Amino acid sequence: MGRGCAGRDSGTVAPATVPAWRVVEPLAAPQLRAYYAEAQRRFGVPWSVLAAVHLVETRMGRIVGLSTAGAQGPMQFLADTWARYGLGGDVWNTRDAILGAANYLAANRGADGTDAGLDNALYRYNNDARYGRAVRAYAALMQADGRAFLGFHAWQVYYRTSLGDVALPTGYASSRRMPVQEWLASRPR
Repeated sequence: MGRGCAGRDSGTVAPATVPAWRVVEPLAAPQLRAYYAEAQRRFGVPWSVLAAVHLVETRMGRIVGLSTAGAQGPMQFLADTWARYGLGGDVWNTRDAILGAANYLAANRGADGTDAGLDNALYRYNNDARYGRAVRAYAALMQADGRAFLGFHAWQVYYRTSLGDVALPTGYASSRRMPVQEWLASRPR
């Protein structure tokens, strides 16, 4: 897979640029819940795990762009992984991407009902144990209280830079990486 767009590459130097992304409104919460539920029915991966992966990868679809590893779409697939698990769908289509992610996680023991299986699947999705712990923590919150899903769905996009975290509002669009100082100077106060 690859590092998600929204991930914080802990342990690395924060970039001096803002990303070449677009930030958009996500699909409506009921529509996303329906997609997660469909994927759970088809592949056995808990809806809350799929929602948590979606949250970590692209803030549930708010971020449109490539990851630093070249992963793409709302669930952040590398091209070769999508070719194997994408079920012939469109990597940029939210429903297709959620189904592809469920297919991938299930193929890697994410639907076997064990902690070890889910840990394995999440590690395969993003080769970092911290990623798996974050996804599991978000998923547990959403599973315990459905209102948590609505709260996460409303989260905005923040991006770590060498000058500190910056908010990338809905409507943010940059076709190139831009020095953060230049971007901040262009923002009205």
